[in-house]
Amino acid sequence: MRKTPDLIVVNAAVFTADPAGSTAEAFAVADGEFTAVGSSEEVTRLAGPETTVVDADGRMIMPGICDVHTHLGLGGASVAWDLQIAPHYGLDEICEAIEARAAELRPGEWIAGGVIGSTTMDRLANVDALARLDRASAGRPVVLKDDTQHNRWVNSAALEAMGVTDDSPGPEGGTYVRDEAGRLTGVLWEQASRVAEEAFAASIENPEARNRVTFATAAKVCNEVGITTACDAATMEPALRTLSTLEAEGELTLRVVASTVARPLLAEPGITGEELLAASERFGSELLRVGFVKVFLDGVPMTRTAAMLDPYLSDGCSGHGPSSGECLYDLDELVDELEEAVFAGRGVKIHAAGDASTRMALDAIEVMRQRHGSRPVFHIAHPLFIDPSDVRRFAELDIVADASPYLWYPSIIQDSMAACVPAKTIEKSMPLGDLLNSGANVSAGSDWPAGAPMPHPWTGIETMVTREAPGGSEETINSAQRLTLQETLFSFTRRPAEAMGLGESVGSIEVGKSADFLVLSQNLFDIDVRRIHETNVLATYLRGSRVHDANS
Repeated sequence: MRKTPDLIVVNAAVFTADPAGSTAEAFAVADGEFTAVGSSEEVTRLAGPETTVVDADGRMIMPGICDVHTHLGLGGASVAWDLQIAPHYGLDEICEAIEARAAELRPGEWIAGGVIGSTTMDRLANVDALARLDRASAGRPVVLKDDTQHNRWVNSAALEAMGVTDDSPGPEGGTYVRDEAGRLTGVLWEQASRVAEEAFAASIENPEARNRVTFATAAKVCNEVGITTACDAATMEPALRTLSTLEAEGELTLRVVASTVARPLLAEPGITGEELLAASERFGSELLRVGFVKVFLDGVPMTRTAAMLDPYLSDGCSGHGPSSGECLYDLDELVDELEEAVFAGRGVKIHAAGDASTRMALDAIEVMRQRHGSRPVFHIAHPLFIDPSDVRRFAELDIVADASPYLWYPSIIQDSMAACVPAKTIEKSMPLGDLLNSGANVSAGSDWPAGAPMPHPWTGIETMVTREAPGGSEETINSAQRLTLQETLFSFTRRPAEAMGLGESVGSIEVGKSADFLVLSQNLFDIDVRRIHETNVLATYLRGSRVHDANS
């Protein structure tokens, strides 16, 4: 027997994201699930005396966005706590912001913030810039993130707190960048950033209270832009505890699929690997599920730490080390890491930013398919560079292409990559059309706050359709790989839901699924696609309850 609806929405332009991409006029919700989808006349007949009926006035409604790759802790902290630095800021503007923040703080209190654009980071590896930062901070330790979230710039007070001197060797997988005379510059690459973050974390007086604000802020930001389900791409134990507490107290307004971390993380200190896997077994609920293990296979192209098949350019980039970058695992080690995750019943999300690391990930997953068949879920995150011969392997091996369209539209990050990566490789980047046409699951994620200061899906949707900067541009990147609007909306809704193992319950407006939906300011199918980035979310619903109202 059909339940009497708690809520009915009529007179809407509903994009259901069902397999056919159907449209409808109305739907009904009872106990947090869709119970009917159809015409306004049909659905209105289901109303009872206590049913709330909402007239959408013809507005577009679609499923809640499912973000397949985000960093809620970093993103929430960037909004709630961090000093805001625009990626286009140069040294003078950065130091002016530092000086203003220093005047507000107690002596010895840390200044944390970001982001520094990759092209600016390239110019900061010198002692003169470090001296400027030292003067601006007036003795307070400073740690600033770059736009990839992989690297940091710190001042001398922070280096002292880290216990790092000119003679200190770099940590495994990281670099304390020095000038030609061997002097520290304050620029930290990859795992060297973790040392700075550990020193900063030790200075926080009440980390539990801070985490609560951080993750509540992250959920609020996600709701405001239309995200109702998110795969947190690197989740530490304090994050699991905080999210669980928020849910228990009825304050979690976001569905989260967590990913424990295989090896020590760049940005957040804490237990990893088997210890974190075991600790995560205590968590799991309606809105919080631990579904994945995160493996970092390489770094990022901007510092030449992504593993590439072809050498990086010989100049124009501040990178050091191997000319083609290198993987952080060999093939046997990676297979063993995947085996451990699969034994624990987890999927695996592999960060592979280069075409060589992507190939290694594919090779390792091929071994796992031979051993375990189709059951384990594997994501390869950031398919920026894929050798054409490897594209078809995503579909053949049933691998999710975890794509971040926020990262590749013409931007500061692209400018920095262009200084390191050969143009012929850049021109073939993000082959999303080929991946999709071959049968792969192409799922979109913001990678917030890496690459974009906010997880704004409408920017990502537009750039996936146009391959241009938001609003249009003569400059395009691999324009042959454009997707249609419907294909793109699937990549932001039903496909990532399936990629997270939630395809039976979220990702589309269908009977029996969770009533997660959005009311939009404009109908995406009625406008020029170069205006999609102007979209505002008027209301966001999670399980039939409104968690964001633009008018309140």
